[in-house]
Amino acid sequence: MKSIGLNLNRWAGIGLLTHEAWRPTQFGIEMHLLRIHKLIEKHKPQCMVIDPITSLMHGSGEKEVYSMMMRLMDFLKNSGITAIFVSLTAGGGKLESSTVAVSSLADTWILLRDIESDGERNRCIYVLKSRGMAHSNQLREFVITAKGIKLIPPYIGPGAVLTGTSRINQEAQEKFAALQRNFEISRKQREVSRKRRALEAQAASLQAELVTVDREAADLARESKKHEQQAHVDQAGLAKSRGAN
Repeated sequence: MKSIGLNLNRWAGIGLLTHEAWRPTQFGIEMHLLRIHKLIEKHKPQCMVIDPITSLMHGSGEKEVYSMMMRLMDFLKNSGITAIFVSLTAGGGKLESSTVAVSSLADTWILLRDIESDGERNRCIYVLKSRGMAHSNQLREFVITAKGIKLIPPYIGPGAVLTGTSRINQEAQEKFAALQRNFEISRKQREVSRKRRALEAQAASLQAELVTVDREAADLARESKKHEQQAHVDQAGLAKSRGAN
């Protein structure tokens, strides 16, 4: 566990974690059940993990293991103890079924699997069922690092969930496409701005020309009025010079 950033020694040192290792063929199935009961009575845990329950079948038959697990799970539920059971699926076996056939008794079923694509295998996790609570139906990739287990944000590709190198390549392609779209949008925005400035300059030029035309029209109107006034003055002077009344 230290290799993936989980230090369990500190919890074991203060008595919050107890670890027991038994070989599945060391005892009969009933003795395994009895020893588990004694450990529970001794430590009174809030949570317990059995990893894996499928190993019990190495020393007993499937029916005996199923009966033992039925009694153990019923005891744990009545005692209010949260239990986690790890069940290994044989290669090529049906993933949505448990070897010990106790999946119907579990409240939550989390499935871990390897997905092979593009010449590599990647680890994925998803919640197959979880009674009485909302849960995601997405297939999530996870990686085991020196700082613990990390879930990778899901990437939904065209018709499939992409993991590993396929996900990285697809994300890189989408980032490049997004950059190209942003560049094209910026180019078009610059082109629109240039056209807008040109139209605004043209509109300003037309507006200035319109002002000039209005001024010329006003000057012509004033000049015409002056000519009319001068004509009246000249006519009046001419009439006076002729002695007209």
